[in-house]
Amino acid sequence: MKGVVFTEFMDMVEDTFSDEVLDTIIEKSDLPSGGAYTAVGTYDHTEIVNLVVALSEEVNIAIPDLLTTFGAHLLGQFAKGYPHFFESATDCFDFLKNIDNYIHVEVLKLYPDAELPKFHHVQHSDNHLTLYYLSSRHLEDVAIGLIKGTLNHFGSEGVVTKEECQYEGQEAVQIDIKLAA
Repeated sequence: MKGVVFTEFMDMVEDTFSDEVLDTIIEKSDLPSGGAYTAVGTYDHTEIVNLVVALSEEVNIAIPDLLTTFGAHLLGQFAKGYPHFFESATDCFDFLKNIDNYIHVEVLKLYPDAELPKFHHVQHSDNHLTLYYLSSRHLEDVAIGLIKGTLNHFGSEGVVTKEECQYEGQEAVQIDIKLAA
């Protein structure tokens, strides 16, 4: 997993909780990296899992809620750092439908060894989009946060739900986004 995810997670912990909480979870996590990350480095994704588990124990917030919060934070940082990803989208659905064929293509130009989840989409109506999330890392709650952050970025309101499913014979998570009318 790319180091930018780790550095942004650490920034979120500092901003949302405190430097002391960050220090505590790093110590508790017994990380091979020692908790020292660079944005361009590559690290085992189990380190972020260990950090999130330690944070959950430290602040008494459920892991899915922390991951969703992190995803929303990450979207905000991406919007600041890579505004061109957002400028060409006409709305939140247009943006979300182009994750794999535009955004992830551009991410791979910056980080050629990045292992990115796959997204497939079905648009049912102007107000209903389904994304199928496929990843062996099972960080779908981060994806939920990224999606909620996207809705917020584009000034949209809606409900985002998820459920495990199969997509073309593969384990997946179905994420339904229904915009308020």
